Amino acid sequence: MKYHHLLGSAALFIFAAAASVRAADAPDTWGKNCASCHGADGAGHTKAGKMMGAKDLTDGAYQKTFTDDDAAKSVKEGFKDATGKVKMKPFADKLSDDEIKALVAYVRTLAK
Repeated sequence: MKYHHLLGSAALFIFAAAASVRAADAPDTWGKNCASCHGADGAGHTKAGKMMGAKDLTDGAYQKTFTDDDAAKSVKEGFKDATGKVKMKPFADKLSDDEIKALVAYVRTLAK
């Protein structure tokens, strides 16, 4: 019986450590994949961000207009405007679901 508790505790610890590492990697993932358009701070004031119409992710009111699932879908599948013009390329082939989830959580920290 003690063995099962020990095994369960060890598995929980490993899972928590892995989740923590993914969350810690989110700023790095942001810098490598998102900051060129959205800016390091998320405000979208870069040259590319202005050209593409990147939203200000530091705006708490704007962040309330989408769910975490909406954000993850946009990261995974990309985003097109009403005319079909690509505004954000998809990252499904570049980022894992866990990386995308951590990235969305990171985006939520950008709101002021």
